[in-house]
Amino acid sequence: MTHPIVRTALFVPASRPERIPKALASGADAVIVDLEDAVEHLAKDSAREALCDFLGTHPQARLWVRINDAATPWHEDDLKALRGKAGVTAILLPKAESLAQARHAAQTGLPVIPIIETARGVLNLAEVAATPGVARLAFGSLDYALDLGLSPDSPGAGIVLDHARIQVLLQTRAAGLPPALDGVFPGVQDTAGLARAASRAQQMGFGGMLCIHPAQVPLIHQAFAPAAAELDWARRVLAAHRDGGPGAFMLDGRMVDAPVIARARQVLAQAGESV
Repeated sequence: MTHPIVRTALFVPASRPERIPKALASGADAVIVDLEDAVEHLAKDSAREALCDFLGTHPQARLWVRINDAATPWHEDDLKALRGKAGVTAILLPKAESLAQARHAAQTGLPVIPIIETARGVLNLAEVAATPGVARLAFGSLDYALDLGLSPDSPGAGIVLDHARIQVLLQTRAAGLPPALDGVFPGVQDTAGLARAASRAQQMGFGGMLCIHPAQVPLIHQAFAPAAAELDWARRVLAAHRDGGPGAFMLDGRMVDAPVIARARQVLAQAGESV
């Protein structure tokens, strides 16, 4: 089964619906209208209404929506408002911590993307990932660091965050989900830092990243695109295989067998090429 390639998922506040068209035009693979962190408590209801109004006047728009988490008083109203909305193609469930939470969100009939951003979420990750209706996983690195009391940008924090990232990657694979999304990089003007973070996420096996500014989109896309040399290698591997290469053969002085052929297919799929 093939899944849409999602390298970038760009947040835009639900309280600023005039920004949604710009976000949709940014080139991001998905646009997330945010009802959670980007909206002040007193503006939750009006932001939800603004989103519903936008969906009504822009029937062609396709959006992901981050709702408020299950422990908040706005959670049920968010779910009720989104049920049956054709323009909503996924719900992001923040602070996802249990099968029950994920299953409840999935009762809307919409695909659910749990954001893993608490210790409890990591400990219960296997059951969350395996919940019917879960479409993929995302990692909320900033909230996870806050939940565990990590020192920001420290080597120790990096170790703990990577431990959680690995769990997200492992449970993604075990549940047969599309590649997970890594958390946001908060330094909007730190393009070099973003490029390093995106490249590292790609190397780890993430499919993409959550992002907070349109300027981050092309940099992340570049980091997740296979290099020209890698694409050329993958095309030549598959061409040799199609031309009758045996179960194992030599190419450029290296052995090519089933795992190498599978990797070549992965590379071309990441570039959006048919295999």
